[in-house]
Amino acid sequence: MEQDTAHAITQTLQHKLAGQEVSTSIGVPAFVQNQIRQTLTEIMEVPPVSLMEKINAQKPFVILLLGPNGAGKTTTTAKLTHWLKQRGKSVVLASADTFRAGAIEQLQTHSRRLNARLVHHAYGADPAAVAFDAVKSAQARGEDVVLIDSAGRQDTNQNLLRELEKIVRVAKPHYKIYVGEAFSGQALLTQATEFNKAIGINGFILTKIDSDAKGGTAISLLHQLKKPILFLGTGQKYEDFIEFKKEYIIERVV
Repeated sequence: MEQDTAHAITQTLQHKLAGQEVSTSIGVPAFVQNQIRQTLTEIMEVPPVSLMEKINAQKPFVILLLGPNGAGKTTTTAKLTHWLKQRGKSVVLASADTFRAGAIEQLQTHSRRLNARLVHHAYGADPAAVAFDAVKSAQARGEDVVLIDSAGRQDTNQNLLRELEKIVRVAKPHYKIYVGEAFSGQALLTQATEFNKAIGINGFILTKIDSDAKGGTAISLLHQLKKPILFLGTGQKYEDFIEFKKEYIIERVV
């Protein structure tokens, strides 16, 4: 867990616990656990968001997925496609990662399995042009959602930020979702903060929560950036994708 968040939690708990009288019928352990749950609930509080309500209000609804290499962005794009298709939405996939070898083929495989249309150009093409074409074709065909799978880097470099800024300028996504590993801690918070400053992030999807001991990254993100976590990736299958609930993380901690 990020240091400032940990400090806020301990300070709040100290205030809640110091000098309190505890009924013997409740017991100290149960009382402390209850105060920890209450504190985490307060720390993680952000305004609720219904992605489906937003999608229903705008057609096509354009989502840009961004984040570092290796976090599972393309797999998450496929999982989100499956989630949307299960709810009756038509999906267009834009392969705007024209940088990483195999990225187009990977998304192409998912598009065939999920029966979702794919828009792509050649490797080395302008990612913003791919995103633009996907949005325009979805508008022409009356399709519901466009998911733009963007390139990632291991650090926040200026070339990537300029690339993302151009995609945002050209494709005008309605929602920008940062995809990061649930166990990456401070590194995720630092990079997400930089992306948020550059292009504005609307929400998060955390992957590989099944590999994370507790969920401190989720707590830190909600506390520091006040942006909603929309989904958690819990495994490799398309179905291993759940809508985020604070209670899921709180119970892992407590």
